[in-house]
Amino acid sequence: MQPNELVNQLKSKLEEAKTHFKEELAKIRTGRAHAGVLDKLMVNAYGVSMPIKQVANVTAPEAQLLQITPFDPGNLQAIASAVREDQSLGLNPVDDGAVIRITVPPLTTERRAEIVKQISSLAENAAIAMRNARHEIMKEVEQSKKNRQITEDDQRSTEKQIDELMTNYKNEVDQLVKAKEQDVMTI
Repeated sequence: MQPNELVNQLKSKLEEAKTHFKEELAKIRTGRAHAGVLDKLMVNAYGVSMPIKQVANVTAPEAQLLQITPFDPGNLQAIASAVREDQSLGLNPVDDGAVIRITVPPLTTERRAEIVKQISSLAENAAIAMRNARHEIMKEVEQSKKNRQITEDDQRSTEKQIDELMTNYKNEVDQLVKAKEQDVMTI
């Protein structure tokens, strides 16, 4: 494989890791209502466990309020109990017979510290994915050199490009982490 192809392949893998990291960050509660907080919630509807997105519409009409509107009013109680039973959310749903409203409580200092740890863990997972992608591409560069497909100069040049790319993406992830931590720690 040509050096440019390898660098582009790494770039797409790093972009994928960064995008996944951003998606995971968006799901973390920061004290403000965000519909993505409930994305992983599974609801027992029609005798089957289903993601909440398949049984209801989740919105955040106000900064401290989530509103869940079931597609089928018969699932209202199942949705409310699924939210109540998920201890990691720490939310208390209130239903009025048509919609479920959840007031998002302000975060405690202890909960904020837990969330910062969770953010650090997600960042470490992103870093591991990026390092694995780098390692994979470096192996291919090495193999291309052994197979005499590229010269030693090409190898050094490609490795330098790979390292620069890694540094840039790591810095972007670090900036995302700092921004999210600041968002979580701001009262």
